Amino acid sequence: MSRDHRIRHELGRLATLAWPVAIAQAATMLAGFVDLLMVGRLGSGALAAIGLANPLIYGTLFFAVGLISGIDPVVTQAHGARDGARSARALQRGVVLALSLSIPLALAWTQTAEVLVFFGQDEALANAAEGYVRVQIPSIPFFLASAALRQYLQAREIVRPAMVVVVISNVFNFGFNWVLIFGHLGFPALGLEGAGIATAATRLLSLGLLLGFVRIGSLHRDAWVPWTRQVLRWSGFRQLLGLGIPMAFQHGLEMWAFGASNFIAGTLGAEALAGHVIVMHMASFSFMFVMGVSQATTVRVGNLIGGRRSHDAQQSAWVGVAMGASIMAGFGALFLIGRTWIPAIYTDDVTVIAVAITIVPMAAAFQIFDGVQNACCGVLRGMGRPLPAVVANGIGYWLIALPLGYWLTHEAGYGLRGLWFALTIGLVIVASGLLLWISRRGPATVAALAGTD
Repeated sequence: MSRDHRIRHELGRLATLAWPVAIAQAATMLAGFVDLLMVGRLGSGALAAIGLANPLIYGTLFFAVGLISGIDPVVTQAHGARDGARSARALQRGVVLALSLSIPLALAWTQTAEVLVFFGQDEALANAAEGYVRVQIPSIPFFLASAALRQYLQAREIVRPAMVVVVISNVFNFGFNWVLIFGHLGFPALGLEGAGIATAATRLLSLGLLLGFVRIGSLHRDAWVPWTRQVLRWSGFRQLLGLGIPMAFQHGLEMWAFGASNFIAGTLGAEALAGHVIVMHMASFSFMFVMGVSQATTVRVGNLIGGRRSHDAQQSAWVGVAMGASIMAGFGALFLIGRTWIPAIYTDDVTVIAVAITIVPMAAAFQIFDGVQNACCGVLRGMGRPLPAVVANGIGYWLIALPLGYWLTHEAGYGLRGLWFALTIGLVIVASGLLLWISRRGPATVAALAGTD
């Protein structure tokens, strides 16, 4: 098979895996868009409160998801080696982790207002944000268990059920929001807290639907063993946590960095924060599409390494990076073209729209670098070597982007434009560092993970 033919073949395999995951991720983000769209009709204060709450919600949730993601390289490589029992035990340990992590997350969410006030946010907005967060606490274990199950399926190249579940859940999320935020069908108008309850109900529904697909479609066939005490062996958890802790910090450092940018924007007032939240959501929406590429790259790289085809895994890595960069370049162009009308979809507040328009071009500029770094992180997960992403995120975001952003915003007087310029610089550094690492120590240089049961 010629090199060009191998590349086209790999591009086709990645695309087949990526598009259902991309749609599922985008549909997940669409649920957040619906929340913002509906809550935005309550005023800029409610929109700003969600902007303060979401970094805490998703910063903690995705840190936990990162810990659970230790099952990714284990299941992808076990699938490549046709070891179904090992895949099953990895999922079972992921579920145990999900339930265990729900307790500290629930306790942390009860302190939302105190944390926000500590970081200098308006007390009224902080209290509104806490009301939105508290009603979501019961949904934490359902969200984390769903994450473990999705990763198990995706790692085994079963990607469409999650897409269908998320699409169905979005329809219900819209209905829940319409009823609970504004008060329809005999329910009281709960406003911001209604949006939180709708989100929690949607998470419960999503897990139920996904379990139904697995059961009815026998999607666990050839990769399942009964629950036994063997699942609780520390050696298995040690391997998962050894992989998952760096992934958690990679997820966390990135999420917390962009969450911290919300706090910086929040010191400029509710309108500035609302405009920042809108553009951040635009960037997050495009990020969900390249997440599909990232997950597909994790699966292909892990499967190929597990099948002792490391050089093919290296080629798959480069195809994934190129695909991620191309998709995000397209979104960057879309942002530039739609910079005046896309923000108006979120709100009719002309002041907030004007703020958003000024920073959309910088969000467009960093899209391609966001695509590259996300695809590179997928490569590292497939390899079972997530630590370089932790180092790159720590340097790019926390040592450079955030301090520079704060200085440009407040000391140099550039406001939100200074903050977004700094975020772009951080993404360039992260993407460049990961590209360099993969070129020198990528999949071609590693062997499959040793089994631990």
